[in-house]
Amino acid sequence: MSWSKDKSGEGDAPRGYHHGNLREALIRAALELIARKGMAGFTFAEAARFAGVSPAAPYRHFRDRDELMASVALRGFEQFEAALKRAWDGGRPDALTALDRLGKSYLEFARGEPALYSAMFEAGVPVGANASLREASARAFAVLRGAADAVCAATPAAVRPPALMVALHIWAVAHGVASLFGRGDGAQRALPMSAEELLEAHLLVYLRGLGINGARP
Repeated sequence: MSWSKDKSGEGDAPRGYHHGNLREALIRAALELIARKGMAGFTFAEAARFAGVSPAAPYRHFRDRDELMASVALRGFEQFEAALKRAWDGGRPDALTALDRLGKSYLEFARGEPALYSAMFEAGVPVGANASLREASARAFAVLRGAADAVCAATPAAVRPPALMVALHIWAVAHGVASLFGRGDGAQRALPMSAEELLEAHLLVYLRGLGINGARP
C-alpha cells in the first residue's frame, strides 16, 4: 500500500475523512506526511491540518505527536507480525526454506510500507513507554525467535548456539539490509545485486559459520 499522493494535490487533506473517525484520519494523515516529508518533516498541527480538522481536534485522541507516532508504529508492527507469520508458515517445508521466505518478507515489508517502516524504527518513540506498542513489537520479534529456535534445533545439542542470540543476529542482518538497500522511499543505497540476494548470502554465511546443517553453498 502506498501512502503518497499525486503532487498536484500535495497540499490537500486526504480524502475519506468522516466525522466520528478522527483517529483513523489522523493516522492516515501522519502516514501521508511521513511518505512526503520523512519522520521529522511535519508537526502535530500540520497533521491536523492535513486531516482537515482544527489544531485542537487531535487532542481528543492523542496527547501529542509522539502518541500519534506510537499509534502509527503500533499499526506497523501488527501488519509486520502478520506478514512474518505468513512467510514463516510454521517452518514448512523445513526451517531453512521458511527462514529464506521470512527474510524476503522482511524486505518486502520495508519496500512496500515505507511510511509504516519509518514509524516503527525511526520515529524515536520509546517502545517501552507504551504497553501496546511494546507488546506488538515483541510479538513480531517472537516470529523471528521461533524461526531461530527451529534453525538451531538442526545443530547437535553440545554445540547448539543460543537461539536468542541467533534471532537477534538474524534480525540485525535483515534490518540492516532492508534499511540500507531494500527501502521503498527512495533512500536506499545502490547495490550491484538485489537486496534479497545480499540477505540470502549474509544468512548462509552466518548459518554455515554456526555449523547449521543444510545451509546451502
